[in-house]
This record gives sequence, structure tokens and C-alpha cells, in this order.
Amino acid sequence: MISDKFRRELQEQAKLWQAEGLIDTSFYQQLSERYQFNTLETASRNRFLTILMSLGGILLGIGVITFVAANWQVWSREVRVALLLSLFVAVNAAGFYLWRIPPSRSQSSNPNILPATKGRNKFLGEGLLLLGALILGANMALMAQMFHIGGSSYGLLLAWGIGVLGMAYSLRLTSLGVLSALLIGLGYWLAVLDWSSKVEFSWLEVLVRQMPIAASIMFVPLAYWCRSRAIFAIGAIAIIFSLQVSIVQGLNPSWAAAIFCALPPALLWGYDDAIWPKVRSKLFQPTARSLALLFLAGVFYVLSFHWFWQDLPNPEQIQPDGVLLANVAVVGALTVFEWLRLGRLERRRPKQKGVDLTTGAIGIFILANALIPFFHLSFTPIPQLATFLFNVLSFLLAAGLIREGLALGNRQVFWGGMVLITLQIISRLFEYNTELLLKSFVFVLCGIGVIAAGLWFERHFATIKDE
Repeated sequence: MISDKFRRELQEQAKLWQAEGLIDTSFYQQLSERYQFNTLETASRNRFLTILMSLGGILLGIGVITFVAANWQVWSREVRVALLLSLFVAVNAAGFYLWRIPPSRSQSSNPNILPATKGRNKFLGEGLLLLGALILGANMALMAQMFHIGGSSYGLLLAWGIGVLGMAYSLRLTSLGVLSALLIGLGYWLAVLDWSSKVEFSWLEVLVRQMPIAASIMFVPLAYWCRSRAIFAIGAIAIIFSLQVSIVQGLNPSWAAAIFCALPPALLWGYDDAIWPKVRSKLFQPTARSLALLFLAGVFYVLSFHWFWQDLPNPEQIQPDGVLLANVAVVGALTVFEWLRLGRLERRRPKQKGVDLTTGAIGIFILANALIPFFHLSFTPIPQLATFLFNVLSFLLAAGLIREGLALGNRQVFWGGMVLITLQIISRLFEYNTELLLKSFVFVLCGIGVIAAGLWFERHFATIKDE
């Protein structure tokens, strides 16, 4: 998509080129028609009006809320219910009407122009629909209060999130999908903090205990439906977090530690969009693999501290929960299927030299990530050896990221490796008792190394682009 900033700069340069005689009037006119220079002022005016309408809407909403709060106790229950339902229906109806208005013919003629310049009504309608989703939660809370319906805060959040999820599926809106994922994730987090209490509804208990499977069903299809990486990423985080809870609550400590460290990165790294029958593009595989690398980097960094292994308790045997074990079994079977599929894909590419070193290295990292905690808890404590091994794994992962960043010319991957290795050096410096002079020397070396690596990478990246 072409932004307004680029079009404005191009217009200024084109006028300068025309004044200097580098281009003629006909060529300037072609540029003007292609990039629609005549709509720049309209786009600026539309943005200004959008800001004014947003500000006015916020003030109007505050005024309405204040008016309702001032008269809330005076009105009867019937008036309150009618007011809440009328507000919800009116906001959503107005939002849906504006959201459905197509852009004008002149605005829709060039699909390369940034959508913010050609859909003022559409964006205003989407904002009203998002406001309607927020009003839904307020209505649920106020209705429960008026009719004296008891319940927990996480129950309200989960029910609210499911309602917004239905709106997201029906309207195919990314903003509503993100809001739904955040609400359900927050509700599940509060449910985990209050795990020992009795859940008030049977369906809510099933949802909380089967959250890894439920989150997969709720968010992954919606992410493909909206083609939204944000929904996929938030949904994947919700799946992994709920899966970790199921592992901790449903397995004994030694097996729980091994599966806790190994299953999430294996699931994320093995994910492939092609497992779905009608998906042919790699839309979310890079996002899943980025999350796998972040998980491995975080686990390696935490387990590289010596105090973690020294103070690691030996918990009592936990009685496995069959309901929670079902989550681990289903996700584990899916992970095995993903990696078997990866192996079949490698065998179908005989012309490639060797094997996929990146996937092979990740597989070794995942295996080591599982075996070290399992050995420590099942056989004999190895705090010193485990600390050393996870420091080595963290260094190898950082070096691998730097290598991949250089090979692909990817700044995010390169700087991810640089941040990980710098963080590891600084953490070891503060973890162990060292003199201030040594700390100062290490900080200076890290600073010089980061600057030198950045300059060298940019020069290397420029060389790759020139080739």
C-alpha cells in the first residue's frame, strides 16, 4: 500500500522535476492520475474530520454516561433495561450501516492507495462496532447487577469474549477478533489464579479446563478468515499458556518439566499453514516460528541462572487430572503429526544438499530443553551442569540467530541474536560476584561490540541488496 506521505513527497518532487525540465507536462499528468495527487487535500481533510468526530464521540459518550449515572437510581428497572438495549442496538446498527457503505468510484479506482484515505465511513463504522462490543460487556455487567445474578469476574470476561467472538466471525473484523482474544485470555488468566474455587456454570468449567483445544477452535479459523497475524499470534499465546497450565496441573513434576519445556516450541515450529486443506500460502508459519524462537530464548535465559537450579523445589507427586491430560494428548498428537510431515517434506526434496539444518538445530534444542530438566528431577540433581548446558544452549541459539540474520539480511533476526547474547553476558556479570572494574570493562566491550556489529551488518546488508 502507498502512503499519503509518499504521495505528497512524490508530488513535490514531480513539480520540481517539471520546473527543471526533467519531465514534461504529460508525464506529470500521468503521475498525478496514477498516484491521485488531487485527493491529497481531501485525505488530509478526512483525517482531520475523523479526529474531530472521534473527539466529539468521546465527549458525547462521557456526557451520556454522566447523565445515566446521575439518573440511574431514579429510573425503574424497565427503563434501565430499555436504555441499555437501545444504546447497544443503536450503536451497532449505525456502525454496521457506515461499515457497509462502499467507497466512491474515484476512491476505489486505485487499490494501491492506503485504505485510510478512501474509507472514512468504513473506519468510522468499524469504530462504532468496536464501541458496540465494549457496550456489550457493560450491558452484561449491569444486567447481572440489576437482576442479582452472581458470578465471578472471569466468568463475565469469558462470556463477554465469546459474545465479541461471535460478532468478529459474523462481521469478519480483525479489531473485534483481537478484542475477543484479549478478553478470553484475561478471563482464563483470572480463572487460573482462582483455580481452586468452584466454577459457577458447567459450560464455563468445560471451557476453562479445555482451553487449549477451545482456543484453537475459536481463534485459528478466525485468523485465516480475517487474514490477521495479530489474531493468530494472540491466539497462539493463549493456546500455549493454557497448555502449560494443563501440563503443570495434570502431570507429575519430572514429566511436566520436560513436556513444559519441549511441547510448545515443537508445536509452534512444526506448524505449517498447508495442513489446512484450502490454504496454500505460508501466511502464519513465520509468525509461529518466531514465537517458537522467543519461547526457546526465554526458557534458555531463565534456566541459565544458577539460583534457579539451586532453589528448585522437589514438589510432591501430583495426581494426574484426566481432563487436563486430554489437552496434552491432543496437542501432543498434533505436534507429532506436524514433525512427521516435516520429515516427509524433506524426503521429497532430494536435490537439496543435506537436510534442513535450521529445523535440525531447533529439534536438538527442543530435545535438550526436555532432557535436562527431566534428568535433574528424575535421577539426580545436576544444578552446576544444567546451568552450564543452558548457558551453552543460549549462546548457540544467539549465534544461530545472528548467522541466519546475516544470511537472509533480516534485521529482526540479527538483532534478536545480538540482544540475547548481550543479555546473557550482562546477566552472568551481575549474577556472580565481580568487581566494579570488571563490570565496567564488560559494559564497554558490549557497547563497542554492538556498535561494530550494527555497522558491519548494515554494510553487509547493503552489499546483499546491491548483488
